[in-house]
Amino acid sequence: MKLNELRDNPGASRTKKRVARGPGSGKGKTAGRGIKGQKSRSGVAINAYEGGQMPLYQRLPKRGFNKPNRKSFAVVNLGAIEKFVAAGKLDAGQAITEETLVASGLVRRKLDGVRVLAKGDIASAVTLQVSGASQSAIAAVEKAGGRVEIIAPVTKNATAATE
Repeated sequence: MKLNELRDNPGASRTKKRVARGPGSGKGKTAGRGIKGQKSRSGVAINAYEGGQMPLYQRLPKRGFNKPNRKSFAVVNLGAIEKFVAAGKLDAGQAITEETLVASGLVRRKLDGVRVLAKGDIASAVTLQVSGASQSAIAAVEKAGGRVEIIAPVTKNATAATE
């Protein structure tokens, strides 16, 4: 096989359709846009416009509610914590706080706190100081000989009151 014999697989690439290039192309003159009208002009974007009729997205009722002050927690699984302890990125002898989880790279940012879930197994006896944990995660850590301390997340109002 030589370089000049290399070819794409059949149907792997298509040639660009060249419109408005004369009557012989089959897409000449109006370039497949028809005659006159808004859609034959350039610079037209009619998304969800239904010819003056009330659009579907406005006819349907609004549903649900998004709480504006909801909390979002960074999620950590027990299996990931065990992996980082085994790799030496986390020290099982020391208390594992939210800051140490961020520093080790296990959590990108704490958001409103860190929540531990029970996916995976943990064998190390670790002390976790986090904002939240599932019941099964707490049970798994205590079974391994460790403990979970739930710390109150720092709110913006609480810090302003102490200053």
